[in-house]
Amino acid sequence: MIVFTPAFNQKWLVLLLALMALTLAVLYPLLKSSFIGNIFPEKRWHCYKDLTANERVVCRPLCSKGQFSLPGMSSCHPWLTCDDFLNIFPQKLLVKSVVKKVIQAKWKSYVVVMSSLASSHYQEDFKHHLKMLQSWSGNSLIIQLLGFCNDTIITEFYKLGSALNVWTLMNKQLRKYDSLIKRLNLCISYINIIKFLHFSPNGTRVMCDSNSLEKTLSQFLLQPDLHLVLNDLDALPEVKPESGKKIKCGHVELMGDFIAPEQRWPYPDLLFDDNEMPGYDEKTDIWKVPNVCNWFLEDDDNSEFLKLKLFKIHKQCKHLNASLRPTAQEVFQEYERVLQELL
Repeated sequence: MIVFTPAFNQKWLVLLLALMALTLAVLYPLLKSSFIGNIFPEKRWHCYKDLTANERVVCRPLCSKGQFSLPGMSSCHPWLTCDDFLNIFPQKLLVKSVVKKVIQAKWKSYVVVMSSLASSHYQEDFKHHLKMLQSWSGNSLIIQLLGFCNDTIITEFYKLGSALNVWTLMNKQLRKYDSLIKRLNLCISYINIIKFLHFSPNGTRVMCDSNSLEKTLSQFLLQPDLHLVLNDLDALPEVKPESGKKIKCGHVELMGDFIAPEQRWPYPDLLFDDNEMPGYDEKTDIWKVPNVCNWFLEDDDNSEFLKLKLFKIHKQCKHLNASLRPTAQEVFQEYERVLQELL
């Protein structure tokens, strides 16, 4: 008769567990590629709460470069080409600028945006916009490219419009979501995009279409969860700190209180001469951050104490010496710190 001692049982238990582990290691890849792979597909998703639809969770698959997805899609679709444009039907004009004409259109069951070059004089700006869209494809901070053909670009449609609509929405349709946390999150969303531009894979980029508060806000679109995406990429010149290369936003004299001091003509007794105008860098964007954030915070009793918490970092952003202003990363970190205090 065999006697199973505790030591004997423990030995066989170890061997059994080792055998099970080995079997699983051999069979898992086969199971994963067959029915288990179909039941639990390894797909990454971008999901958000649609505040316009009672916080319904909306998801779409994340796509690689050369593809796109829209809410409701279960898989990615290749960028639309000239052949696909036969099935895109213009509906109404949204806006027309000197660079492009923007039209709401329909592709299959989806509302999309069709942007066409308005004047050949601005073809380089338009091409730059497309180049940036292609380069940053798949980044959730940037408007999603759906396709292009010649001088026409198709992008995703954002039903809430630009950041200029924030307070119209907060006072009406999205009134119940108005809170200090939501307001500060708009500031964080904004500086997060600026941070991306300043530390992007395509170098340090400066937002030149930002000569006024209204112009700056119009460059951003609102997602249904009230996060921002950058919409206009046709004026993002590159600064190269290592070589000392700086930029100028256009070739005409810039004026107004919103622009940074270094963007103003420094010789008041002389007529403006673009050849004599000094260049500047990405710290011009930092100068404008307090104005944009304070607009999101609104002027009321509730926001005053929050503005007080942000006073120090905002004062640093307004330093006359551009080199002494904080980086976008530092502003972002301070905003996040203040947010944690509110939670």
